[in-house]
Amino acid sequence: MKSETFRFWILISIVAISGFSQGMLLPLIAIILETEGVSSSLNGLNATGLYIGILLISPFMEHPLRKYGYKPIIVLGGLLVIVSLALFPLWTSFWFWFVLRLFIGIGDHALHFGTQTWITSFSPESKRGRNISLYGLFFGVGFAAGPLMAPLVNVNQALPFIISSILCLIAWVFIFFLKNDYPEQTIEVNSITETMKRFSKAAKYAWVAFLPPLGYGFLEASLNGSFPVYGMRIGIDVSSISVLLAAFAIGGIVFQLPLGILSDKWGRKQVLSLVLLFGFISFTTASFLEHSVVALTVCLFIAGMLVGSTFSLGISYMTDLMPRNLLPTGNLLCGIAFSIGSLAGPYIGGTFIQLFEGVSFFLIISVMLFMIYLITVVFGGKKATHSSQASKESISA
Repeated sequence: MKSETFRFWILISIVAISGFSQGMLLPLIAIILETEGVSSSLNGLNATGLYIGILLISPFMEHPLRKYGYKPIIVLGGLLVIVSLALFPLWTSFWFWFVLRLFIGIGDHALHFGTQTWITSFSPESKRGRNISLYGLFFGVGFAAGPLMAPLVNVNQALPFIISSILCLIAWVFIFFLKNDYPEQTIEVNSITETMKRFSKAAKYAWVAFLPPLGYGFLEASLNGSFPVYGMRIGIDVSSISVLLAAFAIGGIVFQLPLGILSDKWGRKQVLSLVLLFGFISFTTASFLEHSVVALTVCLFIAGMLVGSTFSLGISYMTDLMPRNLLPTGNLLCGIAFSIGSLAGPYIGGTFIQLFEGVSFFLIISVMLFMIYLITVVFGGKKATHSSQASKESISA
């Protein structure tokens, strides 16, 4: 039990540092490119590099995880992130930074896929929501601290990148204290065709559970990648933007664990439906108060309290619905869904800002949250019942 507890805390600590680097990169690079005159749509395009990397590597992640175990995947992913972060100060170039973000996406996905699947595999059902919410909580703590590094660009442009790479290196060292482990080996992983078949099978069990990670990816990436551009254009200074982004992230931290525990008691679908609905209301309210930094800070903090847990709740929901031998596939699809949302977020957000001047940026987030809320309410119950029954059956056929 002590070894499991130690392993759990090491894994979520590593995730916290990863969250810190991601939380720093999105607004920091958006601000740097905006000050250099890059258009908002191209600015958003640059942010997609991270998520393109995730999507490119996703079909190839499950085989090495099953063959070599969790630890090597996490070690390699962390190393790739550290090296990429350290290279940012070498050359301020749109496409060079795009490629580095692509490699960070690959490394981060390996790191998150390994830690996330490892945690869901050894977490008992009665504590699954709690453990995954702690995973999300530590990521959120790091992500909340990340945007506060953005003002350091006024001291030295390289400084935030250097600090982030050093912190990642320190966390990375602790991975070597863990004993390697493997997922359930009841599935042969021998071709891309077989991988696609498992993707299809996993989607039948838990497709509704992939929507909250997708929505959170859209929300997080557009908020951190496009809102800094929108904020500067409506007269909000860089320091205030950092505080606003931190307020959303801190809101997610405050309610991450309580919502996870509530989802263990009340059910994942019920809690998800509530946070999506009230998240929609919060962002809609923010669209009317965006010229007051104080009011906007309050709205984003409340929105973070509500929808800041949708990714971790989605993973817990997926784990409830998915047979254990398909958990790596389910976690991979959660990551892919998150990446698709994240990929779309900055570019759609940047294009929205460019095409619809005078229309609040927050409305695009509100519409997205309301759509996922409706789908969850209408289809979530039916799919959950079907999948829960099916998960008890053998799926070897």
